[in-house]
Amino acid sequence: MNESSKPQLSITVGSNRLHGVVRADRIRLDTLTQLVTGWADEKTREEIIAALDELAAVVAGTGREGELDAAVEQVEDAAGMETAQVEVKAPDVRRLLAEVTVVERVTSRFQQGASEIKHPAMRPTRQFLKAQPLPEQQDRRSA
Repeated sequence: MNESSKPQLSITVGSNRLHGVVRADRIRLDTLTQLVTGWADEKTREEIIAALDELAAVVAGTGREGELDAAVEQVEDAAGMETAQVEVKAPDVRRLLAEVTVVERVTSRFQQGASEIKHPAMRPTRQFLKAQPLPEQQDRRSA
C-alpha cells in the first residue's frame, strides 16, 4: 500500500520488502499526450503506426540485445516525443528523500553487519587463514 501524501509521484517498499518501487504517473501522461499529439497529423500517424508495428514485432519475438530500445526510440522519434522526465519541486524533493530513506532502511536491513556473522563451523577456516593469509592479488591492469 502506498502511504505517500502524493502517490502519483512516490517511492515505496516493494511487496517482498527487498526492493523499492518508483511511481511517476506524470511520465505516462506526458508520453500518451505526446503520442496522441503526433497522431493528429496524417503523415506522422502513418510513421507512428509503422514504428508501433515494428515495436510489436520485437516485443512478440525474441529480440536481440538493444533491439527493443531501438524500436522504442523509433516510436519516440516518429511521434516527436521528448525525454521522459518529471520536474520535482523542492517540497517534493524533501518528501521523496524521506520516502527513499524509509525504503533504504527496509531493503538494506539484511546487509548491515552480514559480514560480521561468524558461524562456529567456520572457526577452523578463520584460524587457518589467520595463520596463513592468502597472497595479495596482483593488479593485472598494470601489466
